[in-house]
Amino acid sequence: MLISLIVIGCGLLAWLTVVFRQPVIVAYFAAGLILAPALLRIEGEFISTFVDISSRLGITLLLFLAGMVLHPDRILKFFRTTLLVTAAGALISWILVFAVLYLWGVDPLQSHICGLATMFSSTILVVKLLPTTTLHQRRMGALCIAILIAQDLLAVVLITLLRSGPFLDSGRSTAVAALPFKAVFLVAAAFLGERFILRTMLRRADRYPEVLIILSLAWGLGTAAVAERFGLSAEIGAFIGGVSLARSKIAYVIAEQLKPLRDFFLMFFFFTLGLKLDLAHIGSAWMPALVVGVLILTVRPLYSSLLLRSAGEERGFSNETGLRLGQASEFGLIVSAVAAETGFLSPPIAALIQMAIIVSMVLSSYVVTTRLPTPIGPRPQLQLD
Repeated sequence: MLISLIVIGCGLLAWLTVVFRQPVIVAYFAAGLILAPALLRIEGEFISTFVDISSRLGITLLLFLAGMVLHPDRILKFFRTTLLVTAAGALISWILVFAVLYLWGVDPLQSHICGLATMFSSTILVVKLLPTTTLHQRRMGALCIAILIAQDLLAVVLITLLRSGPFLDSGRSTAVAALPFKAVFLVAAAFLGERFILRTMLRRADRYPEVLIILSLAWGLGTAAVAERFGLSAEIGAFIGGVSLARSKIAYVIAEQLKPLRDFFLMFFFFTLGLKLDLAHIGSAWMPALVVGVLILTVRPLYSSLLLRSAGEERGFSNETGLRLGQASEFGLIVSAVAAETGFLSPPIAALIQMAIIVSMVLSSYVVTTRLPTPIGPRPQLQLD
């Protein structure tokens, strides 16, 4: 019954956004915000667990399908550009957010943690709002994905460090140092497994579409589970599984057939953003949260564009890519939550930075869908799938 209420609420608000030509993502966020008091009061623990699992599944499918339409050679081409934009962009964002919050009166340590939480762009929004033709055929899709995966790896390292508490013991230090080797091992295992096991299985089942879909899902979720077991994120594992499958002739067809399933579970992610926005702890901190959110939205596209142009990209290409990358990330929400659990952030400051991240994501969805081609553009001339 409660799950039906979530889907009905999201469906009705999504219809209204179509009628009034607004981004449909905002409808899911608004549904979470509106339904949160009733749902959490009736069955809070069940609802939180269900939407968490569903939204994580949506993110995992998103990265798996993104990997399936990107051949490995296209990602490797952007190594230098990816390294520059990821490292320099993270540093700039860290310094800017730290400066704003420190000047606002937040203590230095918490200002630094908040700066770290806002270093990343949203994998979900960027990939969700890229047209399939862009993601599949053009260099912008490959470059955006390469940058996002590099940022996700950085986020995994940061979360691991925060979970170690105020001091990094030898066990945690070894775990962090081992992450690159585990990632390389997973990539090698995925490509060998696809070449010698999965490809044969898919060939034997090529007359049974439903079996192809199930096998592909099993592959993507399996690599995600192994990655999580290794201390990486499930999203990175799913992406590796998708890229290894991209060499198959049927990868693009399977990716197209899985899109509706992906979009259904992603609905729960955006619903979760509204559901978990803790307004009780915001209080007078709503103003710095709004300032930080708008700062990310306005400054990140500028410095991302400049960094891309310094790497040799054209002005128009750099501007559009910067605009698509111009928001904070869902990984920032995880970073702030972990920092609050381990005592690095107080509950009000954690709520402040989470609100800033959500503000940047919601406003960015408006900017991108109203100015650039997307699969969910509010006007026919901006709709491109």
